Amino acid sequence: MKWQALVWGLIVLFWLTPAMAQLKIGVSMALFDDNWLTTLREEIRIAAEDRDVLLDLRDAQNQVGQQLEQIQDFIDSDVDAIIVNAVDTDATVSMSDDASAIDIPLVFVNRMPINVDMLPARQAFVASNEEQSGTLQTREVCRLLKGQGRVVVMMGELTNQAAIQRTRDVHNVLSTPPCRGLVIVDEQTAEWDRQRARQLMQNWLSAGTEFDAVIANNDEMAIGAIEAMKAHGLAMKDVVVAGIDATADALSAMQAGDLDVTVFQNARGQAVGALDLAIRLVRGEPTDQHLWVPFELVTPQLLPKFVDR
Repeated sequence: MKWQALVWGLIVLFWLTPAMAQLKIGVSMALFDDNWLTTLREEIRIAAEDRDVLLDLRDAQNQVGQQLEQIQDFIDSDVDAIIVNAVDTDATVSMSDDASAIDIPLVFVNRMPINVDMLPARQAFVASNEEQSGTLQTREVCRLLKGQGRVVVMMGELTNQAAIQRTRDVHNVLSTPPCRGLVIVDEQTAEWDRQRARQLMQNWLSAGTEFDAVIANNDEMAIGAIEAMKAHGLAMKDVVVAGIDATADALSAMQAGDLDVTVFQNARGQAVGALDLAIRLVRGEPTDQHLWVPFELVTPQLLPKFVDR
């Protein structure tokens, strides 16, 4: 019965082959309690389910120390790869070094690590190019205002690369023709948060700050600004409001005529890209270290294209 022993031996070898075993990937999200990041997290979960990948999904609760501990826990529990949506991009070098020291594949998603151009082997980054986001948003505001007006800017967390770049995009657009007639009268952080943005807008209105447009680094802050302006009795047709992400709430606000501009950030594209890169890195397959998922402008005229995305 030598042939039977050979067959059983091949079956056992097949099931024990690492390439065929179920992969386990640790995912540390900066924050569960965020509309767009919730979509990203859910898309990662769906993509993992489709690929029979076991996920260990954790909420860093916007705490850098907690995220670093999670990554160490992933390393200690022998996950096959790690995906990180960073709380603080300044801490990404430490994360990168920890993973590289024991050769665990690491993929940063959505928030750019500061060492993005010097990532070690078996590490990668997936996101949308933030030089496009604020640029698309601000050019549309400029078009709507015909290049003239006063602008207030709501910034995300000042430690976050996306907030820094999106704000820089606003300044870059307003410094070039035909948008030089738009003047920033104030800019402050509302830390990506709807409630903080509502309070910031209330402060501006109470101080008598005059503006023709609100440019927010994300939709949550744009919606917070809208809520405060409506409570103050402002007619939304008299002010241009712009956000970024094209969340479900933002698209509803646009349908209601309150939000004029947003920019679609493809959570599904980023999620699938991050998971597939992690799998390829585990398997030793060739892959690019940077994967860019394009941003897309959303206006009331283009809205039907994005409602089901």
